[in-house]
Formats: sequence, structure tokens, C-alpha cells
Amino acid sequence: MAWEVVLFVGATLLISVGCLMPARWLPPLPNDKLLHFLAFGGLALLAGRLSQTASGQLVGLLAVFAIGLVIEILQNAVPGRRFCWRDLSANTAGILVAAFCSKIFLGM
Repeated sequence: MAWEVVLFVGATLLISVGCLMPARWLPPLPNDKLLHFLAFGGLALLAGRLSQTASGQLVGLLAVFAIGLVIEILQNAVPGRRFCWRDLSANTAGILVAAFCSKIFLGM
């Protein structure tokens, strides 16, 4: 389980840095919402691996949602960035699809 924690923390840091960079530092993105969906879905899958109980997995999913919400709020302080409900919706969709797929396909 130690590698899962390291991977989760590392992925969280990478996603946070990417989401909190000033807009002028970023290359043109082909589909911003797809990137949010994939990033937070992947983070949700990692969070689900950190617990063996259903309640622990739920806490992990809520924590990933909270991370996305905090990032969106912090974007208001970054030049060229702002809070975006569509980004938060894409994050949430990724989390929910990851939770559903992990339950169906992985039995988590």
C-alpha cells in the first residue's frame, strides 16, 4: 500500500500544479474538460485503492472531490485563471465514472 500512497500524493501534486499554473504558461489544450475528467477519475481510482472498506473508499472519493473544489477556488488567485463550474463538473463526472467502473470491473 505504500506505493499507492506515494502515487496518490504525487498525482495530486502534479494535478494541482497543472491546474494552478497561470494561463499564459500553458500550451493550447485540445479539450480541457476531458483532461479534468481523466485526471480526477484517475485520482479517484488511486484513492479507492487506499482503503479496503466501502466507507473508507467513500471518504477517499469525497476527498478527491474536495481537492478539485479547493483547486477551483484557488484558481481565482492565479493570473488568467478563475473558478469554473464546468471544470468542477468534469472532475465530478470523472470521479463518479471511476467509482462506478471500479465497483463493476474491479470489485472495489
